[in-house]
Amino acid sequence: MHGTVTAVSSSGEHSFSKPSRESITLLAGLGVEGDAHAGVTVKHRSRVAQDPTQPNLRQVHLIHEELFAEVGRAGFTVSPGQLGENITTQGLDLLGLPVGTLLRIGEEAVVELTGLRNPCVQIDGFQNGLLKQVVGRDEAGHLVRRAGVMSVVRTGGVVRPGDVIRVELPAEPHRPLDRV
Repeated sequence: MHGTVTAVSSSGEHSFSKPSRESITLLAGLGVEGDAHAGVTVKHRSRVAQDPTQPNLRQVHLIHEELFAEVGRAGFTVSPGQLGENITTQGLDLLGLPVGTLLRIGEEAVVELTGLRNPCVQIDGFQNGLLKQVVGRDEAGHLVRRAGVMSVVRTGGVVRPGDVIRVELPAEPHRPLDRV
C-alpha cells in the first residue's frame, strides 16, 4: 500500500491556513521544523489552555487531496495547506488506517498516526458551511471526522511533493483512529 505527497505546507504563526513550500523538514519527536505546532508538548491553543504539559500527538497533520474534490462537488474550493495541514497526500485512505500505522515518506521520514483531526468552527470562518462537509454522521448516527489525520515524527527527514508514502500497519488487533 502506498500513496504520494502532493503538497507540503508550514507556518511559524498560529494561522488557520499554511502556505505551500518546496519542502518541509520533519524533526523526530517534534514535528515540522519552524511550524507553530512543533514541539514535545501540545501547541494547539485550546489544548495548551487545558493542560500545557500534555504530549503533542498532533505534530504533523495530513489530509488526503481527494477530500478537496469531494467538498468541491458541494461548491467549496480548497487547496493544499488551506485547512492547516502539513502534508497533502493522494492515493491513501488515511482515515481508514489504524492507530500506530507508520507512514514512511520519501527517503528518510517516518510518522506514526495518532488519531483523527477534530475539526472546529474555524473551518466555517475559512468558508461558511465547510465544517458540515468535513464532520457529519454515518447511517448509525455516529460522528464521522474527515478533516485528516494527526501524527508524531518517529524519524526525521525532508519531505517534498512527489515523495512516495509507504504504509506499514501495526500488529493486530488494529484500533481505529479516533479524535486526538
